[in-house]
Amino acid sequence: MGEFELIRHFFAAAPCAQGGEGVALGIGDDCALLAVPVGEQLAVSTDTLVAGVHFSDPCEPFLLGQRSLAVAVSDLAAMGATPVAFTLALTLPTVTADWLQAYARGLNLMAQQCGVALVGGDTTRGPLSLTVTVFGRVPAGSALTRSGARVGDLLCVGGELGNAAGALPLVLGKRTAPAAIADPLLAHYWSPQPQLALGQALRGRATAALDISDGLLADCGHIALASKVGIEVERHRLPLSDALVALLGQSGAEEAALSGGDDYVLAFTLPSVEWPRLLAEGWPVHVIGQVVPGQGVVLRDTDGQDITPPTRGYQHFRETP
Repeated sequence: MGEFELIRHFFAAAPCAQGGEGVALGIGDDCALLAVPVGEQLAVSTDTLVAGVHFSDPCEPFLLGQRSLAVAVSDLAAMGATPVAFTLALTLPTVTADWLQAYARGLNLMAQQCGVALVGGDTTRGPLSLTVTVFGRVPAGSALTRSGARVGDLLCVGGELGNAAGALPLVLGKRTAPAAIADPLLAHYWSPQPQLALGQALRGRATAALDISDGLLADCGHIALASKVGIEVERHRLPLSDALVALLGQSGAEEAALSGGDDYVLAFTLPSVEWPRLLAEGWPVHVIGQVVPGQGVVLRDTDGQDITPPTRGYQHFRETP
């Protein structure tokens, strides 16, 4: 099967590739054309997933299809953007029809859940990797960024932490667990749900935001650096799932929540007056710390002692001794 036949058969015919609001021209030309309403800005982000680095190889292609799009769309959620479209650059060692069919089904399912249209991409031969570029729209001047946190703000997250990190040993076959424990953790790993509605609700409220991909402490460090503030995280306030604690124990669950990564839950800073308003509206907002004078991120125990671990999250190019 040639490149263009592959695209037509598995992707161009998918429901998610049939255009939608904001898509003036989709698959089939040299470029896609997107229409951004007057008074809005285009938000763009790219994520690459590499076999053996970001996911186990082999793995279930249907689940990989969901995950590869969800982690990219999560960046739009972090900016408070509304999804419009995405492109897919797919590198494959070989063409296997069953694998591609399953992958395309998972991709299409997540695309329809997120309301985002496939508008183009590329295919090539090589080691398995997937690059997704997402496009969204946001009212001009209202995008959430990392640079607005202010001293006195609350540090919040939009849900439980550490579930994907807890799932990783299950994904890699290093541990087993009863279905009641394993299933919710694996679902979070393979099918993370971008917090799009929460991100949009935070526009004009949160002072800074991002999605947690490399670990809570590491990612909060990006907010602290961009905003030129210090951030304190209180360990006893971390929201942990029962399944995670059952699998790893309390201390292991806390470690997964702090530095495990792959949560794709929003972390954001918020003026204290906004917290009860968000709770009253039903948003799953947990306060886990505060913004303070200084720089960097500090983890504190119940007595206020600094217990910041040396490893704060995942880095692709961390130097080893």
